Amino acid sequence: MRSSRSRSTERERRARRRGSSQSGRSHSPRRGSKRAGGRGGEAESRASRATARSSSGRTRRRTRGRNPGSGRPARSRWSGSRQIHLGVPLHSSRREFDPRAHEAGLVSVLRELAELPGFDERALEALLRRHPRAGNGLFSRSQLLAGLAEFGAKLALGGREAELAERLRRRRIRTLSGVAPVTVFTKPHPCPGRCIFCPTDARMPKSYLSAEPGCQRAAQYGFDPFEQTAGRLRDYRAIGHEVDKVELIVLGGTWSAYPLPYRIWFVKRCFEALNRFGDAASEPDRSERASWIELEAEHGANERAALRCVGLSLETRPDLVSEREVIDLRRLGATKIQLGLQSLSDDILALNERGHGVREAREAMRRLRSAGFKLHAHWMPNLLGSSPAEDRRDFARLFEDPELRPDELKIYPCVLVDGADLGASWRRGEWRPYTDEELVSLLADCIARTPRWTRLTRIVRDISAKDIVAGSTTANLRELADARLRETGRASSDIRAREVRAESPEDMEARLRETAYAAAGGREHFIELETPSERLLGFARLWLPGEPAWLEELRGAALLRELHVYGALAPLGRHAAGHAQHRGLGQRLLARAADLARAAGFPRLAVISAVGTRPYYERRGFKSTGLYHSLDL
Repeated sequence: MRSSRSRSTERERRARRRGSSQSGRSHSPRRGSKRAGGRGGEAESRASRATARSSSGRTRRRTRGRNPGSGRPARSRWSGSRQIHLGVPLHSSRREFDPRAHEAGLVSVLRELAELPGFDERALEALLRRHPRAGNGLFSRSQLLAGLAEFGAKLALGGREAELAERLRRRRIRTLSGVAPVTVFTKPHPCPGRCIFCPTDARMPKSYLSAEPGCQRAAQYGFDPFEQTAGRLRDYRAIGHEVDKVELIVLGGTWSAYPLPYRIWFVKRCFEALNRFGDAASEPDRSERASWIELEAEHGANERAALRCVGLSLETRPDLVSEREVIDLRRLGATKIQLGLQSLSDDILALNERGHGVREAREAMRRLRSAGFKLHAHWMPNLLGSSPAEDRRDFARLFEDPELRPDELKIYPCVLVDGADLGASWRRGEWRPYTDEELVSLLADCIARTPRWTRLTRIVRDISAKDIVAGSTTANLRELADARLRETGRASSDIRAREVRAESPEDMEARLRETAYAAAGGREHFIELETPSERLLGFARLWLPGEPAWLEELRGAALLRELHVYGALAPLGRHAAGHAQHRGLGQRLLARAADLARAAGFPRLAVISAVGTRPYYERRGFKSTGLYHSLDL
């Protein structure tokens, strides 16, 4: 292991190089790269090629960011680490489409489309070419959906409007897990960690790169949480998705390292965007400060809003999960925590300068589970000091250790991208990226070992090949790993692989299945409703503590940590044909959880309710006890 002095010297040299290279660099937003990995110290020839590529990429990207009607790049202004763009409208003109100005063309297209027994992209394009948009160009799917909403009655489709909208909808998978995920980013801010695999882009939150699509959107809106949230909601609506049930996913490195007033303000502004969606433009709020009282007012409004927050996910480090922090997370309305475990080896964590050990990871997972949070872990194979064999042993520890056993998991094989200390280890030959064959074999084994009660949310980080200095540039490693499973007679049984998704559940038999396992000094019950073919319709997570809760509010209570029904998102309060939601499946899961808690001798069942699901539980007898809702058994 290199000495701390040599690492410090390496950082100082790199900082001087970055300072000199950026002294004349434009601050215009960049497009085209992805996050994560590391740079560090490739051989000079490789470094010069990477520099040439990034320079040419910056040139191309700056031409896209020009002010309308001018030859000058769009300007940006920096205030500390906050970027506010000038000359670039927050609301893109492509959304300013008035279907009434194109009534004849839209009605003609929609009538013909409704008569087609089915269509693919080629058939749709041929139809659109027969009925071009007045002026120029062809109608987009979002414009056809806008026309359907405006002229549905005039078309007289005999109740087939929903079917036609479904055929026009794009990216249906976005809401096939039952919610509309809305991802927003916090502003750039320092992280207490010094991980050698993590890149640093001063324009972005720690570990993120400026050309990721999500980061580009965040920068476009000046990292304003209201505008980011409203923008994603508009995007969903434009392509025909329901947005009644929103899962807010806040990314940006280490949430707990931001000042508390900023964190309260950020969440408050996200809720304001949900509560006021479709209203007149909100007054800008650049204060970056808010009180708990102001946030709680927005929480209360969201309980009755048309667009409800049914989940709030935040990400942080294990060593920052104190009891005080857990309470603050709950007051914010969080229900899920993304936690960067990265490795379960103290030696590997130390080599990679993670800044904490396995003990802190186990304590954080136990503390969060006992407070009811959903546990979404991040794990990284191919870290400095590891090997494929060691990674297989490390992955097994995730599910063998009762203190861990995450509900969801992201697997991010380490790669080297510009801006990380890992490059020095790569130059010296101390770190070697795995080959694609090694990765496919490893990932296939990991998928096969993932239990049915865990969801593999993502495998392989979405990094542009041109940004990877060393490591795999294969984008479909998950598909290759799935193919390897099939070749070897194995299959994935994780939640994501079994979700019912777009399949019509109307005639499906829903049968209960339960799996119990030790977790954090208690007993976890994973209660499923599945079809005879083992397609997952919904599930509940019930934790029965084995010792008194450290939170007074949860003393003597069993804890319902999650209740989720899969399938296409159905509008609030309405049963839609072909949807798994609103068919009583959730009530059935809830009743079974209550029965198990009662049988185990618990007098109360507490639930960690999202803000927007509070009315659901209150209609079923739960009462607010402060940070949780509780049902007397």
